[in-house]
Amino acid sequence: MNLNDVLRRVRFIFDFNDNRMIEVFASADTTVTREQVCAWLKAEDAEGYLAIEDREMALFLNGLINELRGRRDGPQPEPELTLSNNMVLIKLRIALNMQSDDVQALLEETGLKFSKHEISALFRKPGHKHYRNCEDQLLRNFLKGLAQRQLASKPKQTEPASTDPASPNPWER
Repeated sequence: MNLNDVLRRVRFIFDFNDNRMIEVFASADTTVTREQVCAWLKAEDAEGYLAIEDREMALFLNGLINELRGRRDGPQPEPELTLSNNMVLIKLRIALNMQSDDVQALLEETGLKFSKHEISALFRKPGHKHYRNCEDQLLRNFLKGLAQRQLASKPKQTEPASTDPASPNPWER
């Protein structure tokens, strides 16, 4: 899956603004500029689009883990030079403190049925005999499920009831 698309979706899920994105990178001991962040978030056909490198995305996900779970003692993990869909899924699962059952339930909410064994195969090392490659569609559905949960957990904004009977309610039109 396109890492820029993953970055845009994660930004949407957590409702991060540019400053917050920069802070997440800073949590992984790296400095990025607002211009870089904006270029990474642009559509592929937009002027000024810049593809995010695997290492930079790994740094962002490491920073997200530090922000959501807390920074661990000692030296920070080195960012991966090559990032697969499996690694993105693993890092998001760690950041959100999800267990395999949570991932399975989230995917079922999006219409994908996976057994516990199939889910655990996604989190194995690539050389393991039961390793399963995380396809783009699976990662897309995982991110979609996260977005749906995030939207469902946000309190709905409602217009306060008007006390003046002469002023019409704009929501009733």
